[in-house]
Amino acid sequence: MSFRRKNIKQQPCEVIVGAQCGSAVLRGAHVYVPGIVSASKFMKGGDDVSVYSDIKGKCKKGAKEFDGTKIFLGNGISELSRKEIFSGLPELKGVGVRMTEPVYLSPSFDNVLPSYLFLQNLPSAVVSHVLDPQPGEKILDLCAAPGGKTTHIAALMHDQGEVIALDKISKKVEKIKQNALLLGLNSIRAFCFDGTKALKLDMVKDTDGEPPFLPESFDRILLDAPCSGMGQRPNMACTWTLKEVMSYQPLQRKLFTVAVELLKPGGVLVYSTCTVTLAENEEQVAWALEAFPGLQLQHQDPQVGGEGMLGAGLSPEQLKRLQRFDPSAMRSLDRDIGSLRDASIEDLVWLANKDCIGFFIARFVKCKSTQ
Repeated sequence: MSFRRKNIKQQPCEVIVGAQCGSAVLRGAHVYVPGIVSASKFMKGGDDVSVYSDIKGKCKKGAKEFDGTKIFLGNGISELSRKEIFSGLPELKGVGVRMTEPVYLSPSFDNVLPSYLFLQNLPSAVVSHVLDPQPGEKILDLCAAPGGKTTHIAALMHDQGEVIALDKISKKVEKIKQNALLLGLNSIRAFCFDGTKALKLDMVKDTDGEPPFLPESFDRILLDAPCSGMGQRPNMACTWTLKEVMSYQPLQRKLFTVAVELLKPGGVLVYSTCTVTLAENEEQVAWALEAFPGLQLQHQDPQVGGEGMLGAGLSPEQLKRLQRFDPSAMRSLDRDIGSLRDASIEDLVWLANKDCIGFFIARFVKCKSTQ
C-alpha cells in the first residue's frame, strides 16, 4: 500500500526515464543508469533533479530537453553528471538518481534481509497458501520464474519434499536457482523447459526426475499462467494489441491440459493469473470443468479476494469458490499519512488487502484418474 505525497516542488533540472523504469520508481526503486533516457544540459552529480516518465516512448536517447507527454515521479539527487551518463560506456550501471521525494511513499526494500525475505504482492503470497503444500510431497510449479511462489511453496513445506520449477527462458531459470540458494532452500530443482511439453508420452521409463514427466507424477501443481498482465500496478502505459491479449487463452489451455495429466488422483491444481480479463480467468474455469469431468472446483483458504465475475456461465456457488483481486474496487483517492492517522488497525488491514494488484485464483481437485 502506498501513499501519495502532496505539494512536491518540481526542480528546473529534469531527468527523463522510460515507462518500465518509471513503474519501478513508483514501486519504491531508485533510478538506475540504464533507465535514464534524457537529462538536462548542465546536470551534475549532486544536483537536485525532478524525475519524469516518458510514457509514450517519444524521447530520444541523450536529449537535453523533452516537451512531450511525461509523468512526474518525484525528486531525487543525481549520482552522476549528464556527461557521465551518456558517455557511451556500455558497462556504466548502478544508481543514476537517488530518489528523495518520490510521489508515492512506497518504501524500497532493496537488499533488506535478502536471505530471509522475498517480497511479493499480497495475492501472489495467497496463492501458495491456497495450494497448501505439505512436507514430503512432490510439487510442480509449471511456469515458475522468477521463483517467488516456488520458494514460498518450499518454505511452507519446511523444505521437506521436492519442488520442481520449470521455465523456458534460461536466464529466468538461473534466477530461480539463485533465489533458492540465497534463501537456503534445498528442495527446489529448476529446469529450463517448455511447460507445454512437460508431459512424457513414452510410458517406458522415467527420466531420473527431469522433464518431461510421466502422467500422474505430482501431488500438487501450481499453474501461475502466462497472461496479459493487465492487473499489474502501477502501469503508466498500455502497449498491448488485441491480438496479443487474445493469444494467451489457447496457451493457458495447453498448459492446463498438461497440468491435469501430470496431477495424481486426489491431487490439487491451482490456476492463477495477474490479469483481470474474463477470457483468461472465469472462462478458463468454465472450460476446464467441461473439458475435464474429473476436476472439481474447491473453496479456497485463505479467502482474501472477492468472488468471481459474472459472464462465463458459472453458477453463483462456483463464483464464490474463486478469488478475484480487483484494484478498481478501491476508490481512486489521493491519500496521505495524515488522513489515515485516526484509522483503526482493522481499517488499515482492510485497505491494504484491497489496495493490491489485479489477480485471479482458482483451486481444483482431481477426483479420478484420466488414464
